[in-house]
Amino acid sequence: MARKPQLQRREAANEEFLKPREAALELRVSFPTIKQWIYKRKIRSIRTAGGHHRIPQGEVDRLLFRTRGKTAPERTLTMRRLSGRNQLVGRIESVRISGLMAEVVISIGEQQITSIITARSAREMSLKAGQTAAALIKSTEVMILRV
Repeated sequence: MARKPQLQRREAANEEFLKPREAALELRVSFPTIKQWIYKRKIRSIRTAGGHHRIPQGEVDRLLFRTRGKTAPERTLTMRRLSGRNQLVGRIESVRISGLMAEVVISIGEQQITSIITARSAREMSLKAGQTAAALIKSTEVMILRV
């Protein structure tokens, strides 16, 4: 039993910890949901000396399916590994959501690419005008990848 606190201290030295509210923002869930996940042990947390919960970044990454990269740049590279080679990076000009569909216009140089994607996908990626994104062109389809 004496080894368990040592193990937690080693983990604390090597890993970044988030407050529950920060983890909730990153996971796009509510604060009460994070607290319930902690109580139900769906997400691992460590308690501070004052009794507050801290959530390891690795736990948040596990729930975001980003576990292959240990640092933010590695995670970005992992997320962008796709079989499609026709990726054009540009700036989002506009996002128009209507019903189940969303129209995303990306400006690449002096050209514009328009893609029709699901509204849910646009919301999940939090696409907004001015952000950097990649258009992945596959045959007759254009997919959007937030970068």
